[in-house]
Amino acid sequence: MLRSGYVGARLTRGARRDQMDLPQEFARMTQDPAEAAILAAVDRNFDAQIAFTQELVRRPSLRGAEAPVQDFVHDAYRARGLAVDRWRVREADIAAHPGFSPVAVSYENAWNVVGTWRPEVERGRSLILNAHVDVVPTGPEDMWTDPPFEPVIRDGWLYGRGSADMKAGHAANLFAFDAIRAAGFAPAGRVHLQSVVEEESTGNGTLSTHLRGYAADAALIPEPEDEMLVRANAGVVWFAVEVRGRPAHTRVMGEGVNAIDLAYRLISALRGLEARRNAERVAHPHFAALEHPLNLNIGRIEGGDWASMAPAWCRFEARFALYPGERAADTRAMVEACVAEAAAADPALANRPPTVTWHGFMAEGYVLEPGGDAEAALAGAHADVFAAPLRSFTSPAYLDSRVHALYDRIPALCYGPNCRDIHGVDEAVEIESVRRVTRTIALFIARWCGLTPAR
Repeated sequence: MLRSGYVGARLTRGARRDQMDLPQEFARMTQDPAEAAILAAVDRNFDAQIAFTQELVRRPSLRGAEAPVQDFVHDAYRARGLAVDRWRVREADIAAHPGFSPVAVSYENAWNVVGTWRPEVERGRSLILNAHVDVVPTGPEDMWTDPPFEPVIRDGWLYGRGSADMKAGHAANLFAFDAIRAAGFAPAGRVHLQSVVEEESTGNGTLSTHLRGYAADAALIPEPEDEMLVRANAGVVWFAVEVRGRPAHTRVMGEGVNAIDLAYRLISALRGLEARRNAERVAHPHFAALEHPLNLNIGRIEGGDWASMAPAWCRFEARFALYPGERAADTRAMVEACVAEAAAADPALANRPPTVTWHGFMAEGYVLEPGGDAEAALAGAHADVFAAPLRSFTSPAYLDSRVHALYDRIPALCYGPNCRDIHGVDEAVEIESVRRVTRTIALFIARWCGLTPAR
């Protein structure tokens, strides 16, 4: 069963006998002996893959603390003989790009790692396998069943912060690549295994790989997408609003102005903008069927200095989304206009205009247009592994695939395993789903890049 881009069928005549005596289940999945050998290799190495994923989870790669896990990844790439490139993401190197998101934290420890496979003669198509190592905060650890950075396997699920989002996918990229070589082959096209930071807050890590010159004919990112392909993806902006009141003793509260109360009035105005923007979904085909595709999230709020005084200040941070095809700058203008109009209409705010600042995401969405060779290769691989067609859906979340879609202008395939409670308590990824997805990625690499004998 030859696939587009697959050039290795003739190589199987010289395959080792142990590669050809394969379990019956692989004969059902594919009639090609080389592909069957690759699937068998995924299973042989799967315990090691889960152990590797657990090692990734054990390294708490919160924002600004990703260096230790990137050191681990660097060593794993080097041990496999890949050409390894490690560099620090610098704001000055990426700030002029239209896809840049404003930075609010130090990048002193923000390291990217890329491991590259280059065949001696490049006959196949090239591929980016991208994954991020950064994770979101855990929240109160006493809410977790087990400590969040101690990966635990229970009832077929691997638990831990980052287990699903997206360290299981990170390991799947590497072990799918390993399976091809363990089966006696190598990709006939160039493969870049990208391990990036800053996906959860800016997308600047993957943007940095783009500006460093890494490019390919397609990209795959195995985010936890419940074994489906992302067809369309919302853009995201982050911002903060600061409000000033007038402090006063609580015995004369009426003489003061409570800044926290004022902040809630502005949040109410922003909720009105959110409702209006969601009503526009009918004009956006991939989002029209979603009940509430553009979410405004008030993620942080703080204010005041003393329980017995009207607070003089309040600050809240928020995240808002936008439809593909819209400019992040236009959403920024909408938010600023909404806050300014609400303040002008409120006597308590008119003389103390709130300030809006921008930090983190300033990222636009994208649409993966149906069809194309890359999607066909992934859909075929998925169908052979799952015995079912590949489904697609619209994601209202941010994904780094926007960099590949908008700026590399290549097919950006976001597809990965079943998950639970990402960004929540007791985050988990389904182990057998990881196996299925790894098999699919391995077949996709073989069919997209082609195969040559392993050297």
